[in-house]
Amino acid sequence: MDTVSVNRFRDNLKSLVEQAIDSHEPLKVTRRSGEAFVVMSAADWEQEQETLYVLQNSSLMQQIAASAATHGKGTGYTPTDEEMDALTGL
Repeated sequence: MDTVSVNRFRDNLKSLVEQAIDSHEPLKVTRRSGEAFVVMSAADWEQEQETLYVLQNSSLMQQIAASAATHGKGTGYTPTDEEMDALTGL
């Protein structure tokens, strides 16, 4: 994560915000008082929140682990040819 001073951030606000959005990399802005803040796109923030929700939801994590184990064994659900045709529109 890149870090800039609040003065540099203020002087280059537009370009630094665009950089954070385009690169999908958060930008840490430091203040003289020691407190800092982070600038990131709303889409990246929402994605981070969704990831945190999944990681904190033990029931969902258990479902993901069980699904991964089933997939790894090759014992998961396999659709019929008719179901595949319906899904793909063929």
